[in-house]
Amino acid sequence: MSDLTGVLRRLVLGRSGRAFGPGPVGRASVRVRWALPMLAPDALSAVAYAPDEILIMLGAGGLAALAAGPWVGLGIAALMAVVVASYRQTIKAYPRGGDYQVARENLGPLAGVATGGAMMVDALLTVAVSITAGVGYLVAIWPSVERYRVEVSIVLVLVMTLVALRGSKSIGPVVIGAVYAFLLVLAVAGLVGLIRFFAGALEPVAVSQAAAEAAVATNADAADLAQPPGGAEAALTGLAWAGLVLRAFAAGAVALTGVQAISQATGIFREPKARNAARSLSFLGLACGGLLLAVLVMAKHLELLATAEKSPVLAQIFSAIYAPVGFLAALSTLVVAMLLAVAASTAFRWVPNLMSLLAHDAYLPKQFYRRGDRRVAAHGILTLGVGSALLIWLFDASLTRLIQLYIVGVFTSFTLSGLGMIRHWNGQMRLVKTTQDRRKIVLSRLVNGIGLGATSITLAVVVVTKFTHGAWVSLLLLGLAVVLMGRVHAHYQRLEEELAPPRDDPSVNALPSRVHAIVLVSAVSKSTARAIAYARATRPSTLEALTVRLDHARLAKLRRDWDKAGLPVPLRVMDAPSQELTRPVIEHIKEIRRHSPRDLVVLYIPEKIVGHWWEKWLHNRSAARLATRLRRLPGVVIASVPWQLESVRRRGGLD
Repeated sequence: MSDLTGVLRRLVLGRSGRAFGPGPVGRASVRVRWALPMLAPDALSAVAYAPDEILIMLGAGGLAALAAGPWVGLGIAALMAVVVASYRQTIKAYPRGGDYQVARENLGPLAGVATGGAMMVDALLTVAVSITAGVGYLVAIWPSVERYRVEVSIVLVLVMTLVALRGSKSIGPVVIGAVYAFLLVLAVAGLVGLIRFFAGALEPVAVSQAAAEAAVATNADAADLAQPPGGAEAALTGLAWAGLVLRAFAAGAVALTGVQAISQATGIFREPKARNAARSLSFLGLACGGLLLAVLVMAKHLELLATAEKSPVLAQIFSAIYAPVGFLAALSTLVVAMLLAVAASTAFRWVPNLMSLLAHDAYLPKQFYRRGDRRVAAHGILTLGVGSALLIWLFDASLTRLIQLYIVGVFTSFTLSGLGMIRHWNGQMRLVKTTQDRRKIVLSRLVNGIGLGATSITLAVVVVTKFTHGAWVSLLLLGLAVVLMGRVHAHYQRLEEELAPPRDDPSVNALPSRVHAIVLVSAVSKSTARAIAYARATRPSTLEALTVRLDHARLAKLRRDWDKAGLPVPLRVMDAPSQELTRPVIEHIKEIRRHSPRDLVVLYIPEKIVGHWWEKWLHNRSAARLATRLRRLPGVVIASVPWQLESVRRRGGLD
């Protein structure tokens, strides 16, 4: 690289000649045993924090309310089964698509933009939530980290951003290793827990009254709903308990995040892609639902409490199971933290793909369509990293508060995708002729209809129960994303209309009456001579050299050098009363345009090309400002004539 900016860019992005790998979608087809773990971290990582959110909500009703934890988990597992079955139909119909394509093609542009915006918000919160939850597990191992929870979370986000910018090819094996290590850790913990349970050595954790009161105080609003029944207030209390369970269900619904990832990246699987992807999705849903239930059942048996201040529930389970051997609990907790970090990295890997789709449809700047361009992908990755770090800072790295934002975007895309699939099957029904095909479509539509009903009801519950606890922020971000993408699309539409090929406007193709060439001169030099030669080669109608009088002594020297060089162009001198270079030149060009509106003015600016980054600040500054202002004038062309200095030649010219 020729300057400091280039060196820094190479350090961050790697060598410019190396294409950016946008993630799983951009990879060659691989076997299920490798494809599934590459797409599973986001969904599996929810097992590490969804049980905590359920128990925090239930804990506000006292210790007795915690007994409902497995039942809430069972409801979430049932919802997961419905969503998985619905997305299996999506994979069948759109083997190369995803939520955005389904909504856009079947519900129209507005629904597509809303889905794309929801997915962008989902990616933003995936990073924030996963990193914050991971730091919570680090606190469980090293309590001293608690004092710096926010700082450590932000540093980890920046590290993950840097890794994503580099686009390292080695991230795939790391992801696969983290997923299989997580599953192994949970399997071993479950086996050891069962052995100790049947041996009678796995007793509930002793909970003090003070700890129970602290758990209730964790969620004051939920605690208000958890008053014990009595007298005439019994019916109202029943509703309050129902509201508490609904809140717990809404909080635990975060366990469904990431289950749709396979439908977004079916192309990574080997043939038959759709069948392998559908089977993998079923396995992932079964694993996530089963693990969530297992954690909640174990938490109930151990009578664990969940608060924002205590260690995560899964870390508490490890401590209880491995009580005689503490380092195994710490090791298992560290593996969970690693999986959460990997889950954050998956968002960085698929965001360039989503932005490419949105840019293709002109809802984002067109350059984002080049997803393999490292510099283009870097803009999306940086936006995601900075936005996630900002959310962590604003919400003080509070996992519970961030999750309130998380669920809305996830279920918005679920719901719009399900509605799009209903419209898709309705359209397909009109095309098929055989009874067997019609039955298949009816069955697929029924499955998607059930999924649509389940996700839309869940979305309504989430919005109602979580609106004042942060869900409004997610809705605001979603609305802002839709508005901004709509503005971008409107700009491109106006641009397309304005630049459409002319039909009845002959003035667009008309040649200028005359061409006035002006060479900007500050000194007699090789670069000036080259600019004059280039201008003469175009054979303009008129040609003049133009300089601005800023200093009498320098002007006198310029005249002497000009006469001595014998340059075959008249030198015109403009006065600058305010000692400003750009204004006299602009006024001179405007005067030419006023007298001959159909004429073309070409301004040739000699430019010195330097070899060191710091030299850029010593040359061409006034010329650059002049060129920027003149580009707004119609009928004016700016021609930069470069002269490569010796420092460029010594450094080898172009990279």
